[in-house]
Amino acid sequence: MIDRRSTLALPALLLARPAFSQAWPSRPIRIVVPFGVGGSADVAARFLAEPLAVSLGQSVIIENRPGAGAVIGTDLVAKSPPDGQTLLLMSNTHTANETLIPARPYALMRDLMPVAAINIAFHVLAVHPSLGVSTVAELIAAAKARPGAIDFASSGPGTPYHIAGEVFAAMAGIQLSHIPFRGSNEARTALIGGQVPMMFDAIPTMREQIVAGRVRALATTGPTRSVLLPEAPPLAETLPGYDASIWLGLMAPIGTPAPIVERLNGEVNRILGLETTKAAQARMGAQPMPMSIAEFDTFLRADITRQAEYIRMARIQAG
Repeated sequence: MIDRRSTLALPALLLARPAFSQAWPSRPIRIVVPFGVGGSADVAARFLAEPLAVSLGQSVIIENRPGAGAVIGTDLVAKSPPDGQTLLLMSNTHTANETLIPARPYALMRDLMPVAAINIAFHVLAVHPSLGVSTVAELIAAAKARPGAIDFASSGPGTPYHIAGEVFAAMAGIQLSHIPFRGSNEARTALIGGQVPMMFDAIPTMREQIVAGRVRALATTGPTRSVLLPEAPPLAETLPGYDASIWLGLMAPIGTPAPIVERLNGEVNRILGLETTKAAQARMGAQPMPMSIAEFDTFLRADITRQAEYIRMARIQAG
């Protein structure tokens, strides 16, 4: 349940910050991506960098700092000066980590503050042809016949792809064995090579492999068919109520002056509203998700609760 007191306190918190008078930005802005190069977060950061640089009059540098389930890069931003020069590109990995990694050196809503939501995208459930299944029902039957014998790859513990697989297994009443990799590229390579027989992955990055016949698309995880993979039915047709996505947003160190956060939010929302952005996002299998600062704050708090429920449902052990 969302704490309305926390949500309503956000505008007051922003107004309580010291007045910001110096010129900003005074030097290149750094967006830290706590994930590997080539993933959806990295792609989104690089997509935003050019138009943000034009509108803000300073270069926007993307710095990949993967590791420890996104904790390394996130902690770097949490400990950075709150001057608007360092931002975090984050995802629902972060809201899941609030439950999964209790010993992390920061607390998301204590040490960072919402800036802007970016987009939301859904996954594809893909399998290697050697698994010998062509539908979700066949996959579930195979897993029930051999409990724990079917592995699934992910880009790491607590990532949206990991949780998508665990929630799928819990709702289907099957046992799967999770094989974590250091990033989506490594997991995808293992699937294509047949070392791991299944995984949930981003639709655009897996689409080429599906078209080439290297892997099979059994289903997508959104409420309707994906325009990029119209032949794959929604997984919810087999498991009613199933839903899995990856969303992205920007956060800044707590204490970043309100005028900076407000300008960043306005610029990101302006970019997301452009027709060229909408078309580019559609090609990437994503939908822009513009929100005000207060709306994004509410969204984050609700997703922390939602991810905790998913983690309990799937019986994923906290680290």
